[in-house]
Amino acid sequence: MTEMMKAYRIVEWEHAPELTEAPVPEPGPGEIVVRVAGNGLCHSDVGMAQMPGAIADMIGWKLPFTLGHEVGGHVAMLGAGVTAFAEGDAVAVISPHSCGTCRWCVSGQDCLCDDSIVGRGYGIDGGLARYVLVSSTRELIRLEGLDPLHAGPLTDAGSTSMHAVKRALPRIQPGGNVVVIGAGGLGAFAIQFLRELTSAHIIAVDMAPKRLAYARELGASTTMEGVTDDTAGDILRITGGGADAVFDFVGIDDTIKQGLRSTGRGGAYALIGAANGTLRGADWFSSLPKDGEVFSFQASNIADALDVFALANAGRLQIDIDVFPLDRVAEAYELMEAGELRGRAVVVPD
Repeated sequence: MTEMMKAYRIVEWEHAPELTEAPVPEPGPGEIVVRVAGNGLCHSDVGMAQMPGAIADMIGWKLPFTLGHEVGGHVAMLGAGVTAFAEGDAVAVISPHSCGTCRWCVSGQDCLCDDSIVGRGYGIDGGLARYVLVSSTRELIRLEGLDPLHAGPLTDAGSTSMHAVKRALPRIQPGGNVVVIGAGGLGAFAIQFLRELTSAHIIAVDMAPKRLAYARELGASTTMEGVTDDTAGDILRITGGGADAVFDFVGIDDTIKQGLRSTGRGGAYALIGAANGTLRGADWFSSLPKDGEVFSFQASNIADALDVFALANAGRLQIDIDVFPLDRVAEAYELMEAGELRGRAVVVPD
């Protein structure tokens, strides 16, 4: 008889996920099963459950599947031919899935791989269960003393923020100015990466006073509460003409408009937040940074994750988590969405 385990799964489109059961995975050749120590929660999980079935079918997602794409744990079972890891090894699981052989993967841009459309926690079983299946060793990072319970959030929230910061680094001048809009899970990591990798003055913008206090603790030297019609003007005054880089981790109309206006000549505006905002009634001359750069992206690369874990293993990152058991996962999502958590929500399976 197939062994079963508790799992938090999407079983029907446009309905709330359910805490139910799923089969314990068995590894095939080249595959690895990881026993989950902790799985970080992400805002994108909430949007997945609301996806229309027609769109899900179009991109290849099949029901049911277990949510969760920020996984840290220990190697539990090895498929035939796997020699790079041993049972019991502490590991983190690379968040985006990729094939390793296409032109994007070969060039180091594995987040653009066609296989990234379907991955653990988005279309196939993820980490909100006791065990998760990993398709190859290229999707595992060996942990060097870092607690697997804290590792999960680094694989997506941390790595996505690192991808954004690295893209903008050539635009950030020594002693310059950068703006982080949205100081939640991803923004908090971005502040730390900017602190570690640049000498820039960091301005954090968020509507929650508790998040702004946390941003100051992590390295922001100036904080601003909320985004208003005056935000860009205030930033232009503080920076003397605009920021070298603006990282928008919200992505609504107001943050896009104010973020672009806050970006100085030759600067970069990075749109990371996925709130489906627009830039209405704007023209290129007055809205875009002169001789600058505006970009968005799919996710992070394996190289970004390796850079994040190098900082974490060196003790240069503060990783705050709020831990929940699997039977309280729905509550954890609610608190995350309400902005009530200090750190990243991490769920520990039974």
